Amino acid sequence: MKTMTKWASVALSAALTLGSIGSTTQTASAASPKFSDVTSTHWAAGAIHNAVAKGYVDGYTNGTFKPEASVTRAEFVKMVVVAMKLDVKDAAGRWYSPYVDVAVNQGLYAAADFANSEAAWNKTMTRDDMARVAARAVGDKTTENDKWMYLATKSGLIQGVAAGQVAPKGLTTRAQAVVIIERILSKNTGVTLPVDRYAVGAAEILWHGTNIFTVMPEMFVTPESDWKNKGKSSVEEMWNEKAMTITSKDGLYQAKLDALVAIDMADPNDPNRSLLGDINTLKWYNGNPWMKIPVKGNTNTYVMYFKSKQVFNKDESKYLNRPFAQFSVRGFTSNDGAAQAAGKLNRASDIYRNAVGDVPAIIVPKSGTVQGMFDMTITLQTPTSGSRFSETDLLVLRGLQ
Repeated sequence: MKTMTKWASVALSAALTLGSIGSTTQTASAASPKFSDVTSTHWAAGAIHNAVAKGYVDGYTNGTFKPEASVTRAEFVKMVVVAMKLDVKDAAGRWYSPYVDVAVNQGLYAAADFANSEAAWNKTMTRDDMARVAARAVGDKTTENDKWMYLATKSGLIQGVAAGQVAPKGLTTRAQAVVIIERILSKNTGVTLPVDRYAVGAAEILWHGTNIFTVMPEMFVTPESDWKNKGKSSVEEMWNEKAMTITSKDGLYQAKLDALVAIDMADPNDPNRSLLGDINTLKWYNGNPWMKIPVKGNTNTYVMYFKSKQVFNKDESKYLNRPFAQFSVRGFTSNDGAAQAAGKLNRASDIYRNAVGDVPAIIVPKSGTVQGMFDMTITLQTPTSGSRFSETDLLVLRGLQ
């Protein structure tokens, strides 16, 4: 760590200009971490004071911290490297070169993230960039480029900017940077961080197009051997993102699933409830078109909303023309058909507003269903019959029959 002081001095002018870190002329603020622009009620006050006390970031000579100032990729990587007390050695090049070298060697940065160039390192750090570094800093790994935010939120390293919003392209501030780094340090000492479940669900959708494994994980349980034998690292990876577009065999019809969104009906604050519109007007279908059974009141349930669209239909005489994709969910059924006919929700059932099929969603009881003889499957289908009918599997789980 002896060379760290040398490189902090080299970076002084850049730090003062960019609102970065490591300025030797700012030690007065570090020794007494009280800043005129960080009140005791500031959301990041504790992290800011801890970070300054640990010495991986400083305030400014005018007594401010500038918590809302942006952070470049180079500045963030330097903070992480210094905070984690990684060994920094002399390196030729820009002031950030020795820290980038450490980041490369420690696997915090990969060439696939962005170019290892001055222009790239001087860009403001996005929340997606931050998620990559943070997840790697606690040992997470993935080969999927869009999974880093999911890993970071699932670990509690990153929380949402609002309910169900992770803003991957949002820019990183000094306050956000030190909060994330403090979480990295806590996680690496064995602390279990609080997790923003709404953020994890949003990140799961960004990753592979569904949040069912975050919102309703107890419903999709299968033996570990099933996904391990397929070379998967978790049951979540059994979701077949490549099957989210279905094209008919003759090429005349196509539909696309943008996201399969699970909604917890017991949670009035679930950020995805708005997809359903006015819940007071929704009904669930029990096979009897004359019974108008309200969805409202069935709180011990999940709704699975197929956010989808018809891409094209070049022959409406062969394929039903509808604004969303046709789908099927199997594996959540009941042996008591009489109870269902009498109006008891005991199996996965269609939701509708005015006519069956006008809302692309089903409602599933949280308990009491049986899997039956078949695998748990979620499929997209072509809206036709006979030899033209086809379907593509989004998820197939053996389950715990």
